[in-house]
Amino acid sequence: MTQKWDIVIVGGGLAGYVAANYLSKTNLSIILLEKGKKGGGRARTNKMKEQYLNLGPHALYKKGKAKSILEDLGIHLQGRSPKLGGKFIENNIDYAAPLSPLAFFTTSLLNGKERMEWVAVLLKVLRIDPEKLAEQSYQQWVKQAAHSKKVESLLYILGRLSTYCHAPGRVSAKVMVSTLKNALGGVLYLDGGWQTIIDQLHNKAILSGVQIQSHTLVKQIDPALQGEFKLILANGEEIHSKYVICTSGPHELNEMLAEKGTPYLKNFLAQVTAVRGATLDVALTQLPNPKRLFAMGITDPLYYSVHSTYAHLSNDPKNAVLHVFKYHHSDDTIEGTSVKNELEQFLDKLQPGWQQYVITRRFIPTITVNQRLPQIGDELKLLRSKTEIPRLYIAGDWASPDSILADGAASSGKQAAEEILLNEMSENRANYERRLPTI
Repeated sequence: MTQKWDIVIVGGGLAGYVAANYLSKTNLSIILLEKGKKGGGRARTNKMKEQYLNLGPHALYKKGKAKSILEDLGIHLQGRSPKLGGKFIENNIDYAAPLSPLAFFTTSLLNGKERMEWVAVLLKVLRIDPEKLAEQSYQQWVKQAAHSKKVESLLYILGRLSTYCHAPGRVSAKVMVSTLKNALGGVLYLDGGWQTIIDQLHNKAILSGVQIQSHTLVKQIDPALQGEFKLILANGEEIHSKYVICTSGPHELNEMLAEKGTPYLKNFLAQVTAVRGATLDVALTQLPNPKRLFAMGITDPLYYSVHSTYAHLSNDPKNAVLHVFKYHHSDDTIEGTSVKNELEQFLDKLQPGWQQYVITRRFIPTITVNQRLPQIGDELKLLRSKTEIPRLYIAGDWASPDSILADGAASSGKQAAEEILLNEMSENRANYERRLPTI
């Protein structure tokens, strides 16, 4: 059986649904193909024993591109911002995190000279133009921006917190600092988890006439047909389309293109490295230490936060939903049992006796946070890759030259939709002009 559509969107994550909603305002026929039972990708939220668990810690940047795009699409974002504060931990010693005015003056982590330097660096981050950092790694920029080792450490902590990237010597300072600037503008923890975003986008797309087809795996994308693509599904069916927006990961896209991809595109896609981490997602009937809501390791790449303090994530408001996370380095060899023990021990320090209050828990030793570790020069490679195969558009957290995470997914989904609409307008204008009588 063969179907024919104007636009096929491969993947029902944030990028795919954003693209679908922008395109649904046209009279083009659109189908979104999702390989799983339910869409959402890493924005899925699982309901476990009446608790709402995101796939690891999620926060929406209040000054990021995703928030403005979602609001433009009429998505209702309900939640609250966590208070600044918490603990930074090193060698079992707690320090007040110098993230709030009070902690800045009271923390024993910094001496007087380091406090002034820390303020100066934060002001520098807020004022700097990230475009000027395109040729530097984050580590190179940190060493230029900070004079003391303590302030260097703080910049590495904030870098991990805002981007999930734990490879400062490899990542682009431009992308890191740009994301850090957004993070300093505050975040939202969402009531009901991130699934609420996906559900709203899904419902709006359906009501606008977009066809959503789950349990549909695309095995091959063939651009060889004149004027259209041929997509071959896992069940042997074919779908033909004028445009394709692929929101899968770079390695999956490489497999779908097979020998049809250009050498440059295939080589770039094969070299993309993902940002990964490990997560321990926990729901408790109560917190043994209710004042401990946020902490990070100084030298150990560890994170802890109680998200339910600021977002409704349980049917019982007395329950606590929290996340403990380890940022993996791109060169790490992951040993699941060891990582699990590390996360549980970190939680033991912060919430002693937590295990007797467990409602549900989930450990994932390796989770992809972002499909691309943003490296120097990626911008030019991505821009070239997007023009390698006409009318094939890539979108996703890895596909934006300037953004990652939800901002990258939403902005690239919107951009793909806009480029298709511009192409349609150009073609329609050309067809109209060809039909005009000659004088």
